[in-house]
Amino acid sequence: MGDAETDQTDLFFHSIAPSRTMATNIQATLSTAKRRTVANLRTKAHLDGWVLERQATSFANEGTWSNIDSDVTPLERRTWGSWSLLGFWCSDALNAQGWEGPSAIIAAGLTWREAIYLSITGRMVDAIPLMLNGAIGAHYHIPYPIVARASFGYYLSRFAVVTRMATALFWHAIQSWTGSTAMFQIIRAIWPRFLNIPNRLPESAGITSNELIAHFVFFCVQFPILLTPPHKLKYFFAFKTLIVPVASVATVVVMVRKAGILNNFSSQCGGWATMATNIPDFTRYMHSSRGVYWQAFFLPVINLLMSMFGVISTSCAKVVYGEYIWSPLELAAQWDGPGGRCGAFFVGFCWVVAQIGTNLSASVISCSNDLISLFPKHINMRRGVILTTFTSCWIMVPWKVVYSASPLLTFMSELAIFLAPIAALLCTDYWIVKGRNFDVLALYRRRDRYWYTSGVNWRAAAAFIISVVPNTQ
Repeated sequence: MGDAETDQTDLFFHSIAPSRTMATNIQATLSTAKRRTVANLRTKAHLDGWVLERQATSFANEGTWSNIDSDVTPLERRTWGSWSLLGFWCSDALNAQGWEGPSAIIAAGLTWREAIYLSITGRMVDAIPLMLNGAIGAHYHIPYPIVARASFGYYLSRFAVVTRMATALFWHAIQSWTGSTAMFQIIRAIWPRFLNIPNRLPESAGITSNELIAHFVFFCVQFPILLTPPHKLKYFFAFKTLIVPVASVATVVVMVRKAGILNNFSSQCGGWATMATNIPDFTRYMHSSRGVYWQAFFLPVINLLMSMFGVISTSCAKVVYGEYIWSPLELAAQWDGPGGRCGAFFVGFCWVVAQIGTNLSASVISCSNDLISLFPKHINMRRGVILTTFTSCWIMVPWKVVYSASPLLTFMSELAIFLAPIAALLCTDYWIVKGRNFDVLALYRRRDRYWYTSGVNWRAAAAFIISVVPNTQ
């Protein structure tokens, strides 16, 4: 009997021995991770701790810092084809602002024929710099800040970079707030009592408690997607290109059925000056430049369809609700009952995806590239994305930017005053002045071919001023 008890005791201790060993190993791993984290935080307490490891592929000469995100795109990252670029353009065109903008013309008194003509003509004009500047990125596989050095000079190019960066930050803030309103519709569709949450914020905050919750949830959903490397984004753009038109058509069908009639059409000619500078940041990931040219012909068609969807729904809203409702999200807010909330959820989900895609294509990646070019020693793509989205979504207080800003048409025209001349200078310099020939190595080096006079191309500065001054009167 004693021997049996001894055997059982030995068996018990043998069975728990692996568990003790595993617990010891886990404790040792956690302790090591803790020491590494503490050491890393101590290092990051000083600016030198944020210095990036110098890349072996850097094109910059000794004493000039660069990193892989601003260098010529390596072969393994050139994953985009013609259809990827089409998805990118569709992704940027399919957003709530593209829906709302044309609808504003209804209140301006423009006839639908005049508006359609202006919209088609405007998009065709926009497509020209998109195609020409996109070819630079696709041919040389370099981002916009590096392209700008060839035209403006090593130092003056920073003015073009900062101008676009400021625009991108504001645009990201506006688009993110629109995404938050879409998330608001998703949450209230699932939990109708979400609308009854008491507001604990003062009126000076410019936002209610439930709106702040929706903004936080949208930020949490958007943030990990923004961290996706640009050369892997083609699948997300394709996904957005598939679902947003479905939501747009569904909204139009619902409103037409509710109204029973189809009122006036109208559209607008909006400025895509930002995209004319952004496009090299994405075409640099293409296999070749051949797919850039024919893609531009789809841009007017895509935007024309989006404009028509907005105009039809806005006209129907006047019949159904007695007022013009330009925003598709405000339309979804009118849909109650189980079926209405289901529709609001679907529309909200699609527009959340739409706004995230637009943030990627129109602001976040471009602003990150700008930060990289200004601070290549400390900023890479991942850090640039984090700085951009935290600045736009929280520090800039996007709800106040939206509610205190000028109307959308004025905002877009003001952007074009500064960005359109920059885009025009880039494509003119590349295609005419330099005959489509860049010395890529010289773009990364000081006191080389593109140094001009002390890092400034005064001819580009004069051309920019001449282009801007008449439009500021």
